[in-house]
Amino acid sequence: MTRRRHPGEEKKNVHESPARRGTTVMTGPARIDTAQRRSMFQYSHAAISMDSLHPLVSEAATPRPGLLAFTGGAVIGTLGGLIGLGGAEFRLPLLIGAFRFAALEAVIVNKAMSLVVVGSALPFRALTVPFSDIGAHWTMIVNLLAGSVLGAWIAAGWATHLKPQTLYRVIAVLLVAIAGVLLVGHDATSAAPPFTGTLQAVAGIGAGFGIGIVASLLGVAGGELFIPTLVLLFGADIKLAGSLSLAVSLPTMLTGFTRYSRDRSFAVLGENRIFVIVMAAGSIVGSFIGGRLLGLVPSVVLLPLLAAILLVSAVKVWRHG
Repeated sequence: MTRRRHPGEEKKNVHESPARRGTTVMTGPARIDTAQRRSMFQYSHAAISMDSLHPLVSEAATPRPGLLAFTGGAVIGTLGGLIGLGGAEFRLPLLIGAFRFAALEAVIVNKAMSLVVVGSALPFRALTVPFSDIGAHWTMIVNLLAGSVLGAWIAAGWATHLKPQTLYRVIAVLLVAIAGVLLVGHDATSAAPPFTGTLQAVAGIGAGFGIGIVASLLGVAGGELFIPTLVLLFGADIKLAGSLSLAVSLPTMLTGFTRYSRDRSFAVLGENRIFVIVMAAGSIVGSFIGGRLLGLVPSVVLLPLLAAILLVSAVKVWRHG
């Protein structure tokens, strides 16, 4: 004889069965089952881990006024222009210290501005050094590029994988090295090249490789290193060396820029596009003014002052890390 099932019995079984299968049991307020809790924990743990392992993102809430950006770019550009440079080596500490960019982001922003400044400087200098003179010395350009392009690509890869603290310290050390170059090698005068033929070509590739690394790690054009190299290694005239340096710097920077674009920190350019445009404009204006004032302040006074600025900046960047 079949026993009649009580109506409440069937309802009870309906509620019990899902619980045994591990699914959500709805009794009053919604509850989250074990699998969902485990999934949410793993997601939040992964998010926390990513934030702690990649602290390269600058403070999003940091205000970066356009007027201050333009003024800072103009002042830095003028300082660099006074000695025939774009000023990127002085701009980088400003980006890290005053504008609160993280190390890798500051390098990327600095490189973007350096591209703009160098791209505008070539036609400016064409009035003094025609493109025909630059083209006549294409072998020097190719020689240095053979090393600098490779160095820029490798260094950009290193920078994207370095810990933030390590990158800050690398930047600080390189700023000290550039300060030394300003004091020792910037007033180099042209003379007979120390090497010729194959030995000169090998030395040029080696020098270009090292300069490409430094330029990529700092986001600079590298003129402070290319110019003495062109003068001392190839015997180029100082004015010609300045234009040849720009011709070498553009492909070198584009190489490093392309490599940096693969890292997620490259998004800093889109997030701060107005800041980048305004500060780059200030840098161009400053470089133009500095170029017109070139030679007005004696190098014996100016170079030690600028070297001291770099040394102080290096200390601050080191401590920042």
